[in-house]
Amino acid sequence: MLSVVVAPRQGPPVFVRAGDELHEAASTMKVAVLAALHRSGADLDARVPVVNRFASVAGGEYGNDPAWDSDPQPWTLLGGTAPLRTLAERMITHSSNLATNLCLAQAGPAAVAEVWQRAGATRSASPRGIEDHAARAAGVHNLVSALDLVRLLQSLDGEPQLLALLERNAFRVDLAAGLPPGTRIAFKNGWLPGARHGVGLVRPGDCPPYLLAVCYTGPLASGADEADPAARLLARISAAVWERRHAIAAAGRDRPRGAC
Repeated sequence: MLSVVVAPRQGPPVFVRAGDELHEAASTMKVAVLAALHRSGADLDARVPVVNRFASVAGGEYGNDPAWDSDPQPWTLLGGTAPLRTLAERMITHSSNLATNLCLAQAGPAAVAEVWQRAGATRSASPRGIEDHAARAAGVHNLVSALDLVRLLQSLDGEPQLLALLERNAFRVDLAAGLPPGTRIAFKNGWLPGARHGVGLVRPGDCPPYLLAVCYTGPLASGADEADPAARLLARISAAVWERRHAIAAAGRDRPRGAC
């Protein structure tokens, strides 16, 4: 299943393909956790314990597997403390699973649900932490649609510090790889075996910004962080959308608000 949504920075989409189809969220849900943490009023400079035990929404506890984490740095802090701000940054810039669950524990699932609601999401939800396998077995899933991912980034428009952090994403694959070198993009990608997704705000130098979300579920997705055939698929789609960036800007201006 391939879902694609293209939209101006604000306003309804100008292109939708299977936009409401649900996909396993993978790491795209970390954007909602980031927003929830920042909006919670938490002291981001406060140091929090770096632990690997978290409450499962199915009851009991679970932990992360370092072999499944793309970022080894937070694991070096295990048993000590770290500033919440540092953990939030590693969650986004290096897609740390351990940092994500530590941030989620501070913000709380209800705050993450509020982020999706405020964004106007109609189908997406992030009710559990990363690698909460007991919850997944009980039918509790983190799910996203391409339309809701676009809405989520649109909802960050008044929070430039969050978009600035998304620009520092170290995994310059997927959507970023389809853009000319040096093009600014605030984005988050996510991957696991069988799924590869990306959502980003692209800022061309010669026309207004636009949003692109691509969600792919299928056999091309190997689960590798960078050497993934599905990542190349997303890059090709991003390149094709880039070539139509001026048409996107024109369509966004001409389309009446509320059209779909």
